[in-house]
Amino acid sequence: MKYIDEFRDGDVARRIAERLRAEADPARNYSFMEFCGGHTHAISRYGVSELLPPNVRMIHGPGCPVCVLPIGRVDMAIKLALEHGVIVCTYGDTMRVPASDSLSLVRAKARGGDIRMVYSAADALTVARDNPEREVVFFAIGFETTTPPTALAILHAQREGLKNFSVLCCHVLTPSAITHILESPEVREYGTVPIDGFVGPAHVSIVIGSAPYEHFAEEYRKPVVIAGFEPLDVMQAILMLVRQVNEGRTEVENEFTRAVDRDGNLGAQARVSEVFELRPTFEWRGLGEVPYSALKIRPAFAEFDAERRFDVGYRPVADNKACECGAILRGVKKPTDCKIFGTVCTPENPVGSCMVSSEGACAAHYAYGRFKDIPVKVTA
Repeated sequence: MKYIDEFRDGDVARRIAERLRAEADPARNYSFMEFCGGHTHAISRYGVSELLPPNVRMIHGPGCPVCVLPIGRVDMAIKLALEHGVIVCTYGDTMRVPASDSLSLVRAKARGGDIRMVYSAADALTVARDNPEREVVFFAIGFETTTPPTALAILHAQREGLKNFSVLCCHVLTPSAITHILESPEVREYGTVPIDGFVGPAHVSIVIGSAPYEHFAEEYRKPVVIAGFEPLDVMQAILMLVRQVNEGRTEVENEFTRAVDRDGNLGAQARVSEVFELRPTFEWRGLGEVPYSALKIRPAFAEFDAERRFDVGYRPVADNKACECGAILRGVKKPTDCKIFGTVCTPENPVGSCMVSSEGACAAHYAYGRFKDIPVKVTA
């Protein structure tokens, strides 16, 4: 990509919208899930949904790593800081995810926990080097995009003999979550979440390539179009999905050819395979236990595994009863279906994880779409 503006051109967007209106069959409804939170953000920020025909519906998926992080995992990081006295390093959005006892990492920091925001796993390594007398734990979250840097950090720590560094690994896998959604009762049995196809994630696909999605096209007969994060990327991907549905095709297509190929980044995949292995099961917020959907550190690198090094066992914790994040992450409900959306739950005071990250469905709708829901009063 040479420029950004070329992918935000309003005239081109209107032309794609015209093609969508011309090609969308008025006798049928189209429902597509954008899995990635970056696409949800783009759709809300740039008003993509307003340019779509009324019978083309976008369903927000669980593709925000902060949003799917279960409370019990945040509790583990807080316990490390407050009870074990370690330095906990993590990404900024993770700091604000609500945990048990009205805590979050940022509130635990206010109680005296040494919890530091970092921009990368490499930053956490630097903290460990600068504090050789302290234990430093990197609270690692994210999809396949952020997993290779964590693997590299562990490899560097081993090479340097950095004995005070370890990782609390919460990396999760995109294809497993898509499978779980397609096998869910809402999709497979009840049809309350109709899905005709997926807008495939951008950054994740740069790492894993397009090949892993072929299973969904072949086994579940659902088309997938991988798209970049700019508004024209998303609109073109939706047009490609409409065409596949109209023609009865179920294929993996790649709109994001400037960054994604079929095989992905083989070097990054090799580092991940060297350091990590599959967990038999892992809890996702909103999805529950998902088999083989997350990674853990291999025994060869056990000394860098915070779960092995410290006594902080995982305990599942239910979400706030007033929060609908679980249903929103599954596409069953929209942010506005939640009674506390925009009132009790706001970006300044998030009750649920969907309001924490800017890529969360609730945060995106609060920032760019909530005023659309206010009825317009016409006065004479």
